[in-house]
Amino acid sequence: MGQTARVSAIAWTAAGSLAAWLWLLLGQGLFWRTDVRLPHRTEPDAWPSVCVVVPARDEASVLPASLPSLLAQEYPGRAEVFLIDDGSSDGTGDLARELARRHGGLPLTVGSPGEPPAGWTGKLWAVRHGIGLARARDPEYLLLTDADIAHAPDSLRELVAAARTGGFDVVSLMARLRVESLWERLVVPAFVYFFAQLYPFRRIGRKGARTAAAAGGCVLLRTEAAERARIPDAIRHAVIDDVALARAVKGSGGHIWLGLAERVDSVRPYPRLRDLWRMVSRSAYAQLRHNPLVLAGTVAGLALVYLAPPAAVVVGAIGGDTATAALGGVAWLVMAGTYLPMLRYYRQPPWLAPLLPFTAFLYLLMTVDSAVQHYRGRGAAWKGRTYTRPDAVPDEG
Repeated sequence: MGQTARVSAIAWTAAGSLAAWLWLLLGQGLFWRTDVRLPHRTEPDAWPSVCVVVPARDEASVLPASLPSLLAQEYPGRAEVFLIDDGSSDGTGDLARELARRHGGLPLTVGSPGEPPAGWTGKLWAVRHGIGLARARDPEYLLLTDADIAHAPDSLRELVAAARTGGFDVVSLMARLRVESLWERLVVPAFVYFFAQLYPFRRIGRKGARTAAAAGGCVLLRTEAAERARIPDAIRHAVIDDVALARAVKGSGGHIWLGLAERVDSVRPYPRLRDLWRMVSRSAYAQLRHNPLVLAGTVAGLALVYLAPPAAVVVGAIGGDTATAALGGVAWLVMAGTYLPMLRYYRQPPWLAPLLPFTAFLYLLMTVDSAVQHYRGRGAAWKGRTYTRPDAVPDEG
């Protein structure tokens, strides 16, 4: 009797997981499709001026592969690059100047804002300094891009054309992350897949939709929209600054767009699991608003959606329960099928798709670890800085 009840519970869990996957497949903004690329664009009659702002902290290892690509932008209008050295200890600023002398191209200004005051993250303090320097040039657009992001020569041109044609205040591209090591292949495509599941790209670009997100590695922002939304001051304490930026701009009436990149790539390597673990866990609990109840719900949801299907297959096969195994198998099949487009986008083999439950389990552990580190006082730690939760800092405004 007890064993029958346990099997029945697993069968009902598998049925719930299958129902969740059918809803995700059809009702979550077609998140699994990877065809959301730069929208239709035509070249403007007059190209607006653009200032590129690059916050950089201890980025000497990646700068030679990224900064020259910005300096080499083939942009018909006026453009200038501002690299903001955020207290680096590895010679980032001097290397940037040397790369500019060696490669030429767009004008480069290297600035340094000093240590951020209480209530500011280092990146956003650097962005604020960069926007302040750029303001003297009176640019129509700002390109906020990370120091590990390499751009194709026509990247800026295409971003501006898309923003002008579509009337967007934000055009953001999810840079293609590096996938060379075994752990990168297992974890990185899933990272983008999970992000798209939370923030379906099609909904982000739809006027009137509440969904708002951006990808911090590449954000083209209309200067007027930045001023209207008080960027970056209004989001100065945000650890997940790209999503906060998009919400602020959309909340002030702006039109935003986010899609997958074809001309923008991250050059930062994450060869070991601990590197990827640190990347995810440093902000996962912040994504959950540091709320233990939301954490518990997230863990339960991940278990139901991603872990229950293979568990049902195994338990059903061992116990001879065909219905339980079939329910779990169909849910697992739908899961793997929705993951295949992202694997194709990252040029990875399709046999990685059935391994998504294992990767989801890793993300579950990373999320729990993020909460543990937060309560130990080491949450949101990055490059020598640890940030408090937003409600722990005084509000200036």
